[in-house]
Amino acid sequence: MTLIKSISGIRGTIGGKVGDNLTPVDAVKFASAYGTFLKNNIAKDKLTVVIGRDARISGPMIHNLVVNTLIGLGIDVIDLGLSTTPTVEVAVPLEKADGGIILTASHNPKQWNALKLLNAKGEFLSGADGAKILEIAEAEAFDFSDVDSLGEVISNDAYMDIHIDEVLNLPLVDIEVVKEAKFKVVVDGVNSSGGIIIPKLLKLMGVEVVELYCEPNGHFPHNPEPLKEHLTDISELVVKEKADFGIVVDPDVDRLAFISEDGEMFGEEYTLVACADYVLSKTPGNTVSNMSSSRALRDVTKAHGGSYEASAVGEVNVVELMKKNNAVIGGEGNGGIIYPELHYGRDSLVGVALFLTHLANKKMPVSALRASYPEYYMSKNKIELTPQIDVDAILTQMTEKYKNEDISTIDGVKIDFATEWVHLRKSNTEPIIRIYTEAPSQDAADKLALRIIDEIKVIAGI
Repeated sequence: MTLIKSISGIRGTIGGKVGDNLTPVDAVKFASAYGTFLKNNIAKDKLTVVIGRDARISGPMIHNLVVNTLIGLGIDVIDLGLSTTPTVEVAVPLEKADGGIILTASHNPKQWNALKLLNAKGEFLSGADGAKILEIAEAEAFDFSDVDSLGEVISNDAYMDIHIDEVLNLPLVDIEVVKEAKFKVVVDGVNSSGGIIIPKLLKLMGVEVVELYCEPNGHFPHNPEPLKEHLTDISELVVKEKADFGIVVDPDVDRLAFISEDGEMFGEEYTLVACADYVLSKTPGNTVSNMSSSRALRDVTKAHGGSYEASAVGEVNVVELMKKNNAVIGGEGNGGIIYPELHYGRDSLVGVALFLTHLANKKMPVSALRASYPEYYMSKNKIELTPQIDVDAILTQMTEKYKNEDISTIDGVKIDFATEWVHLRKSNTEPIIRIYTEAPSQDAADKLALRIIDEIKVIAGI
């Protein structure tokens, strides 16, 4: 099964059979369900939805299907064309639209695509709303409009520029101090829309840009997830070009990774740490990330006199806790920066602009900035279990075993020890337990993971 239906939308591989893959029929069905949900819940004569897509090859096909489905439901569409996830999120409230759809499979390979669904605030739908849309889709409870009530399409290709302007107008983004620093930066746009918007942002901040894979043709030159093993080309080019650092984004530009001047990874986990360090130095307050993110954010937040909270994994959960705790910045350890001053969504543009300002003020190499933060290392593992094994019972027993430690059970089981932690989560789709650990050294993180895995195997009798 490569069609995955969830409360945040639908994603799958292109081609194949209806219901098993993301076929044209499935795209129409779920666009119909989303449009029907809006019509059922918003008392307006005419609804408007903003749509944008990343550069993947299937984008134009899925885009045309979704746009015309909404028109058939009598919904007007503001079509941004080639865009980014955060750009669509910014556009929805600016246009006073009733929702938004982003056509992207984020960091998944080129054969994947997806419909990501937004509410009228430009934020991802709540779990309850997502569940209603899945019910509507399952029942195929659609009522399309007659010929005199069809929707209209308004094309607007200015929103990437508008998004850039919104970022540059933020009080904590200092264009002049960045210009004075005369940075040289290599950008890997993985041949998607980040290859347009990130270089444009940088040039407006006075940065010399070296472009790598910035042609938005959807032919991803490497696995598009911005992990170390996929980024050898930019690491080499940063050193060759004597650049100050490198920037990598995923196809829809909501994940951000940096390469230090020596070609080493800054670390996705530390993207948020560095941006938060800068924001907290100017606007003291609280932070939020998810439970599988680095403890370094907690340490930096406390150093600035703020409080840190961890949410369940998932952007919608991070945003909910950020609002509850009035967090001034938050996000996820995968390089996702959420800066509420602009909007409640992961945004690489905000991350780039804040990081550049921070680095220009610090007047130090990127490697030195990285070395100034608490040093933590992660180990990410999983155990595959047989379907007969009760995963919940295993997690319950692990909770009991470590009941004298600092434990959270809001999302699986997270056990905080004095200098390290382990987070155990079960998969919703297969009999797997994911085991994430973090410690002050890679060896310690790996050893903790192996110890926990052995303990789970004993409990499971495998």
